[in-house]
Amino acid sequence: MMNCLEKRSEAMKKLGLIVNPIAGMGGKVGLKGSDGNEILKRAKEMGAQAEAPERAIKALMSVVPLKDSIEVITYPYDMGEEEALRCGFSTKVIGHIKRGKTCSDDTCKAAEELAQLDVDLLLFAGGDGTARDIYRAIGDKIPALGIPTGVKMHSGVFAISPKYAGEIARDFLEGNSLGIHLTEGEVMDIDEAAFRNNQVSAKLYGYLKIPFKKNRLQCPKAGGCAGEKEALVSIATDVVNNMEDDCLYIVGTGTTTRAVMEKLKLPNTLLGVDAVKNFQLVGSDLNESQLLEAIKDKSTKIIVGVIGGQGYIFGRGNQQISAEVIKKVGKECIIVLATLDKITTLKGAPLLVDTGDKEIDEHLSGYLQVVTGLGERIVLKVE
Repeated sequence: MMNCLEKRSEAMKKLGLIVNPIAGMGGKVGLKGSDGNEILKRAKEMGAQAEAPERAIKALMSVVPLKDSIEVITYPYDMGEEEALRCGFSTKVIGHIKRGKTCSDDTCKAAEELAQLDVDLLLFAGGDGTARDIYRAIGDKIPALGIPTGVKMHSGVFAISPKYAGEIARDFLEGNSLGIHLTEGEVMDIDEAAFRNNQVSAKLYGYLKIPFKKNRLQCPKAGGCAGEKEALVSIATDVVNNMEDDCLYIVGTGTTTRAVMEKLKLPNTLLGVDAVKNFQLVGSDLNESQLLEAIKDKSTKIIVGVIGGQGYIFGRGNQQISAEVIKKVGKECIIVLATLDKITTLKGAPLLVDTGDKEIDEHLSGYLQVVTGLGERIVLKVE
């Protein structure tokens, strides 16, 4: 006969946890990803710090209320064990890895083993590459949910923020089905080598089974619409006409901001961050530390676009413009650009920020003007 403890254990939900500790390390240093040992080595040489563990902890903190009623099963060290322990969870650790030397094979192996243990939900911290590894390992066998941590975030399997990832996981495990249902989330990834050469080549790899909650999950990145070129020229003309002398302009990533550089007849790093002053290029493909140096004691403005289908203005693909950079420049000096077609892809959802700094994210929340054409502005909410 089962004793009470055995019955309780049998009824406990199981949360599988995988953290890709190197995900996103290439962002702030301007490497546009962290796939491959050589890129990771360069990122570390440039002073990149691991951010995935802290973002995983932010997600897990939302699950803490369930710590006595769920079992967390994870991989050793910073692939999940340390993050779970820091949040007070009793963990079951499986598998073997070399500390500080994890790779995509470790992610795949962990996912396979967790699926074999029939976890109720696989919560993973990483980017598109990690999502691709998870899909390769488990397909749609078990529900999975991504904690956004990477540089490239095209997939539709991630929560809007680490906090929301934790809240969805908590509600799903608790059996609170209000507003949550299982659906298919697109797993997309791009060629990082081409990405670093200003070429975006995205591919759909498949679908993960994910718990969906409205306004808590990010959509897959949407491309530009036909007929967008004239709108971009109109926006770029407005920006250039209003540029101030002796002001440094940090020009973010993407096709919308590229139109500004084309209007200025300046070379542009499509997927990097450039700097312009007095209509001249003064910095190309700058990383966070270079931006912080460039803005010292200077009047500065930041020009950013909106990611179509998702709504992000900070925290996806432009991590070089970090919370520290934004703090020094100020919210009032941020210029947001978007075509009306791109705003339409948001379907009424707000603009989003996910800098990794709660204070800065809250500071940016509220309302911002968005330049939509020559002399044309609309005001959108930011969360």
